Amino acid sequence: MVWLALASVIILSWAYLIAGAGTMQEMGGMTMAMSIWPWTIPHAVTMFFMWLVMMTAMMLPSATPAILLYSHICRRGNTGGFVAPMLFALGYLAVWAGFSVIAVCLQFLLEWTGFLSSMMEATNIALSGAMLFAAGLYQVTPLKYSCLRACRSPLDFLMLHWHTGKTGALKIGMWHGAYCVACCWALMLLLYVGGMMNLLWIVGITIYVLVEKLVPGGRTIATAGGAALIVSGGLLLITSLR
Repeated sequence: MVWLALASVIILSWAYLIAGAGTMQEMGGMTMAMSIWPWTIPHAVTMFFMWLVMMTAMMLPSATPAILLYSHICRRGNTGGFVAPMLFALGYLAVWAGFSVIAVCLQFLLEWTGFLSSMMEATNIALSGAMLFAAGLYQVTPLKYSCLRACRSPLDFLMLHWHTGKTGALKIGMWHGAYCVACCWALMLLLYVGGMMNLLWIVGITIYVLVEKLVPGGRTIATAGGAALIVSGGLLLITSLR
């Protein structure tokens, strides 16, 4: 039952992104994802939900093993039933909602300064290079490795942060969300580089996050990804100086 609920949320989130996440506009006889300047309150709310749904589609799959393990433990202990794991997932997504607020504010700032186009893509090579380079550097920091280890070891995480009751389920989910945000926030910066509604770019980052968190050798994968980002960012920065 829990896995079905999670799968439904993930599928609906991807369907919303594919449909344009409320950002589709007519331009030159073509329908494409755009942001509107100057911003209005309704537009800001639309951008927030775009980010929240995007984070749900990208990050909830990698959190599913931890949620299912927590559900199994609750079921074995006859505590919480279906509600507890759903509260875990809600707490997890609540932290990503907080991240989405920050992401929307950064998007507003980048659009206001002209560094982000109405198509929600970076307009400056130097900025793109700096974001790639910064994300690559973070990939090889001790904090990244520590948070990645927590995301890759759901049993150890649950043992360390276990709380009882429904409030406890929410707290555990928020702790897991905090680790995931700390692990992946720099990778999410890449959405500004490739385009926030570039589905191929979003799918690519999602697959990388899944591989990093679920496939053996996660630290090596993070290091290799970091090296690739540093090189790519460095090349773009050099190009911007010419």
